[in-house]
Amino acid sequence: MSKMNPLTSKIIFIIGMILWLLVRIPYQKEQKKNTIVDDRKTIQEKLVRLLLLIGILFLPLIYVLSPWLNSVNYQLPIWANVLGIAALMLSLWLFWRSHHDLGKNWSSTLQIREGHTLTTNGVYQNIRHPMYASVLLLCVAQALLLPNWIAGLSGFIGFSIAYATRVNQEEQMLLDRFGDEYEAYRQSTKRLVPYLF
Repeated sequence: MSKMNPLTSKIIFIIGMILWLLVRIPYQKEQKKNTIVDDRKTIQEKLVRLLLLIGILFLPLIYVLSPWLNSVNYQLPIWANVLGIAALMLSLWLFWRSHHDLGKNWSSTLQIREGHTLTTNGVYQNIRHPMYASVLLLCVAQALLLPNWIAGLSGFIGFSIAYATRVNQEEQMLLDRFGDEYEAYRQSTKRLVPYLF
């Protein structure tokens, strides 16, 4: 079975994570300038975000920088690694585009800020939660580039918990804010994958 050098796939994943962080930094700075008008952050959300961070960043970093998790490695063919690179690239593009289309409406937590408008253009024209879709694609890339039962799959676990506990709260917050306008938007789009679900 032809396979990619494990160091190469680790380096590609780390470069992807650095780019991921670089996409978010300017939007985080801009977000802090806007006044919060509706804050629904809870301890549960903070714990879920921490769990997601552990699954997508900390465990992969432990795997990349140390041999501690090597006892649970698995083998993948090179085509799976190539698919992982494609998923990573699509994830990065969708992550950037989601931030770009939201502009000042973006928030990393369950908050609505002053001047918040409903974004229904760009990637939001077809799916309501493209940023979640980008994280899901990142988790696919992680599993295909980091062939380890802990570091490779921890992103899926964190994402699944975050998605299950947060997306309904986010939609309710937007429904409370935008009412019928958001309901009509919700009826005309899918959550994660255009035309499917």
